[in-house]
Amino acid sequence: MNGTNLFKIALKALTNNKMRAFLTMLGIIIGVASVITMIAIGQGSKKSIQAQISEMGSNMIMIHPGGDRRGGVRRDPSEMQTLKLENYQTLRNETSFLSGISPVVASSGQLICGNNNYPSSVSGVGLDYLDIRQLKVAEGSMFTATDITVSAKVCVIGKTIVDNLFPDGSDPLGRIIRFNQVPFKVVGVLESKGYNSMGQDQDDIVLAPYTTVMKRLLAQTYLQSIFASALSEDMTDYATEEISGILRREHKLKESDEDDFTIRSQQELSTMLNTTTDLMTTLLACIAGISLVVGGIGIMNIMYVSVTERTREIGLRMSVGARGIDILAQFLIEAVLISITGGIIGVFMGCAASWAVKAIAQWPVYIQPWSVALSFAVCTVTGIFFGWYPARKAANLDPIDALRYE
Repeated sequence: MNGTNLFKIALKALTNNKMRAFLTMLGIIIGVASVITMIAIGQGSKKSIQAQISEMGSNMIMIHPGGDRRGGVRRDPSEMQTLKLENYQTLRNETSFLSGISPVVASSGQLICGNNNYPSSVSGVGLDYLDIRQLKVAEGSMFTATDITVSAKVCVIGKTIVDNLFPDGSDPLGRIIRFNQVPFKVVGVLESKGYNSMGQDQDDIVLAPYTTVMKRLLAQTYLQSIFASALSEDMTDYATEEISGILRREHKLKESDEDDFTIRSQQELSTMLNTTTDLMTTLLACIAGISLVVGGIGIMNIMYVSVTERTREIGLRMSVGARGIDILAQFLIEAVLISITGGIIGVFMGCAASWAVKAIAQWPVYIQPWSVALSFAVCTVTGIFFGWYPARKAANLDPIDALRYE
């Protein structure tokens, strides 16, 4: 018996029991749709996190003072004064893997303009800070190198600051805002960036020359941190090693001494978040995949019923020359047809469910082509795996006993 005839017989057997065949497919449909939707949600979250990290500067490197041990007690890194302006100058002049570098100091307090006030902080930075943090000036301009040299009382502010200090919609450029009784002239307004993946408002920002913040607000000579950006994301590790070597030399640390500074990169954060997201995606996909196993058991169950109901038919086919392999192929084709048909419907339902989640819940969703292919392949294998044993049982029936079966 050729394959075409076997396919026609299997298709006819399924069409004779449409409702039973559909209910059997339902487990596969739900399983495939669930897997595709769960993976789409997980991958969408991953893409969203990667995009937000990229907006913050995917090749950004942050250098902070490290904790020190004095008398057996480890001191708070914030109390350390190990990062100096000289370290910043040396790194700027000697590093070969950095595209930009900026000192960072910050002071918290109350911003006041007329009758409006807002609690925030002023960050003292260098000219490269905008490029490092992927910030852009929407109105006005960034302060200049001359402003840094003379410790000018000028600043660039974010949209959140504008909304709270200038709620009437007036132009903030050229206006004076006070921070802890120190007046600052607004010379620029930054483009809005909204909230990042950690829920931080990226528009709640005030940038001023680092010399101004150090002298007029903090009265200190050391830096709280240094921000830098590698030439590319691939060169982040090389840049980190180079920075570490220079700082250890500048701080005159011996080989046995621990670093008195800490270096972190966005690449580390990205790797950590991606690992967590991948783990959650895998967990969601495994939970959804359980329904595929349940659907496979449903196929096996219904095929057992089909073999029992059609025992006399099997005996008749064998008596007129059908071989065991033909009977095996017939029932296996039925199982695979149920599985594949359910898989195709499940793929469409999974894509539709993913788009519905994106439209209704406003969650980031990204349908991976491999997840569709994998779900379809798994449901096909499920049909073969769970359909094999009932088909094998039908093929091994004795023709005479089958014809006598009531």
